Amino acid sequence: MRVVTLPEPDDFDAWRAAARDLAAADMPADAIVWQVGSQPTDLFGSAEPTPAPASPAPGGFSVPRAFLDLGRHVVMANDPARFSLLYTLLTRLRREPRLIEDQADPLVRKLETLAKGVRRDIHKMRAFLRFREVADEDGTPRFVAWFEPEHHIVRANAAFFVNRFAAMRWSILTPEVSLHWDGQSLSEGPPATKADAPDGDPTEEVWKTYYSSIFNPARLKVGAMLKEMPRKYWKNMPETALVPQLLAGAQAREAKMIETAPRTEGRGITGDNRRLAWEALREEAAGCTRCPLYKPATQTVFGEGPVDAALMFVGEQPGDQEDLSGRPFVGPAGQMFDRALAAAAIDRSTVYVTNAVKHFKFEPRGKRRIHAKPGAGEIDACRWWVEQEQMLVRPRVTVALGATAARSLFGRVMTIGKERGRELRLADGGAAWITVHPSYLLRLPDPAQAEVEYARFVEDLKLAAAALG
Repeated sequence: MRVVTLPEPDDFDAWRAAARDLAAADMPADAIVWQVGSQPTDLFGSAEPTPAPASPAPGGFSVPRAFLDLGRHVVMANDPARFSLLYTLLTRLRREPRLIEDQADPLVRKLETLAKGVRRDIHKMRAFLRFREVADEDGTPRFVAWFEPEHHIVRANAAFFVNRFAAMRWSILTPEVSLHWDGQSLSEGPPATKADAPDGDPTEEVWKTYYSSIFNPARLKVGAMLKEMPRKYWKNMPETALVPQLLAGAQAREAKMIETAPRTEGRGITGDNRRLAWEALREEAAGCTRCPLYKPATQTVFGEGPVDAALMFVGEQPGDQEDLSGRPFVGPAGQMFDRALAAAAIDRSTVYVTNAVKHFKFEPRGKRRIHAKPGAGEIDACRWWVEQEQMLVRPRVTVALGATAARSLFGRVMTIGKERGRELRLADGGAAWITVHPSYLLRLPDPAQAEVEYARFVEDLKLAAAALG
């Protein structure tokens, strides 16, 4: 029996180095005990522990990129068998290189389920963690938050909070580990308890007032709310103290909104208020001033399509014709897009289409307005609108058309050539695909190359549609 000791419960690199060494030596999965520190993670016999190697053993072998992506999430799962399950898949991949693509395989399905739970927990921490202000010993303000993750995701989320709150001094306390940021460096501390976190601060009253003012009954679905924001997180979020009273008054407010809402010819307002919420969001976006692009643009170009679409496409930004018409993808790139959708047997009337940036960015040249690529600041400023659209539509599959759309959806630079042609996962666990923007096809000077690239684009659309099952 071989015992491998990993330094931390979420250390994928240490597991990977040890697993590669063991697999190269043809060590069977049932002859290995994986443990973290001195705590066993499975229930085999005991043996003299062997630390995980600090670097990969020579003579390693290749595995699909998808396995590495899967493994980085699985090792964070709160499942004692995760290391053994991953190792079993690794050894099988040496004999069956395409096994990772078989979603019907029980082992692959089990690991995908673990990874999905981890991704969801990562999203929950980002969405529901709330900082409260306290004073350090020197009198400077520090913001402290308490969170109880379901999986070992705290370290994986550290970079997110460092980037988002770089100018703040903050601490995140959890039962497993604490993170402390002093404005320049990140450090880890021991586990904490809820009693170590502050109860509240004066800014919470301001936040509660704001939350009450924006609470919209047209967007309220109690079942969906509880699914996305389980009650276990409520005790650490100041605004949720208001939820019971807001829920109590929501029905009357909703009835009033429906009573005064316009009615479609021959159809009444249905019980689903999603469309009303989307219309309210679109009206709100019409007055967007989040970045300077609204000043020269004619209007905000919001998304369009069924608000319950299973398939959502995100482009870069509106063009000249879109800016004038107020609709996405109606110009030359839109015509190319429509042609490709038809070739992929996708009905545009069944999909939701929007853009990462809602205003037309251009450079005037005489009487013409020439497209200019949005900058990172403009993409980030507009990302909030795309996130709201996704939360309302809840597509099963989202397709990023071009690098700008990919950055908006994933929050970082994505290389199309590297990520194209395979299913990816968004922060909320949804499936996503990345392909080129239709305007790229219009810019190709060689007709033969353009034909090849168009065929690839159509194939990408087919893959995304097929992912709907």
